[in-house]
Amino acid sequence: MDDTRRASPLKRLVESVETRADEEVSDSLGALRTASAEDRKQALHELRRLADDRPIAFESFLPAVTPFLTDDDRAVRLLTAKALVAVAEAAPDAAAPAVPALAERLADEDEFYYVRARSAEALGYVALEHPDAVASPEMLADLRVGLSFDEPEVKQKLAKALECVALGDPGRLRHRVSTLVEHLDDPDVLVRYHLCTAMAAIGCDAPDSLGAGRSALSARLADENAFVRGRAAEALGLLARERGESVTVPDSVLDTESDAAAEFVAERVRFLRASGDGDGSDSPADGVGTLAGVRDTTASAVAEITSPDADGECPHCGVDLPEGAPPMCPSCGVPY
Repeated sequence: MDDTRRASPLKRLVESVETRADEEVSDSLGALRTASAEDRKQALHELRRLADDRPIAFESFLPAVTPFLTDDDRAVRLLTAKALVAVAEAAPDAAAPAVPALAERLADEDEFYYVRARSAEALGYVALEHPDAVASPEMLADLRVGLSFDEPEVKQKLAKALECVALGDPGRLRHRVSTLVEHLDDPDVLVRYHLCTAMAAIGCDAPDSLGAGRSALSARLADENAFVRGRAAEALGLLARERGESVTVPDSVLDTESDAAAEFVAERVRFLRASGDGDGSDSPADGVGTLAGVRDTTASAVAEITSPDADGECPHCGVDLPEGAPPMCPSCGVPY
């Protein structure tokens, strides 16, 4: 008798992953649905590693993965969502068929908030390349409404997903500006940054639509975070260039504590001032004020924002972080 047939579903899955027998992964996952919770969690750990190594492999067995998003065990659901985030970030085509299942998790108000957050994040990465799959009115409503009521971790991912929709197809949100600007003063710096970035992306396609957000964006020029100020300046520069309006920019906008932040905000303030003068020719050469430029600089800006600063403050809520503590804020509970 074939020993592989007598092996446990978990062992067969591990062997299939190791030997790249992707066509056999689906059968193993099907059998694992009725395995113990520990085996199911271990299987998802294997899939998470596979998502990092060969995300494109998920194209052949994704329908066998998505049922684990509704598993009875919360940890299994979270591991599944995390695996799909990794796939969506690296190979959005492979993750696109999971959009309906991810949207269900996002819309379920009784779901564990970290599962909802990761589902929103995966949807956002898919939206970068497939905005049509994610930007239905119902799904956009789930993303927007949650900004008012959800846990901080979920709000971050909702804002990030909206940012991704805007970066994938800015026109999808051009009529939602008045709703988005209601949250530009959110206490969470990542929410503010992602939404300002979404506004800048919208402005690259339809700058005049930012008129409804001019006051809220101008207020962000005094934001405590330089990257938020920079994105707000970029969006305002696009609006000023479209309308030929002069813009007064306080010098305090340029106050920063790191070289990376100083460069980021300075380039965008130059763009804003040049746009207000009616001379767009002074736009920096690296793509400030263009959709490609916004896309290219977003990940690095988030990395800078979420790096603990020299004073040991949480990048999310600003509380002092105790030395030697686990990498999770004791106040807001968000990893850093």
